[in-house]
Amino acid sequence: MTFRNTGGTATRSGSVTFATHVIGALGVDWATLTSDQPLPAPLAAGASETRTYTVCVDAWRVPLGMRVDTREVTAEWR
Repeated sequence: MTFRNTGGTATRSGSVTFATHVIGALGVDWATLTSDQPLPAPLAAGASETRTYTVCVDAWRVPLGMRVDTREVTAEWR
């Protein structure tokens, strides 16, 4: 993911939240699991930085025949 600071001042901290859905074999959304990770900080005004995140889900939460799909990502800068 590429994070870009379009504001006029540097950011000091923040977090990114991933909403990972557990999808059944027939496409039914059984659960949504969230996980938080820190954002790259500090990030100067007008700068951008690319980060790669790994989203993990316990195996027992995804029974055989189901899959996971991260559908929503929310970032909050401070």
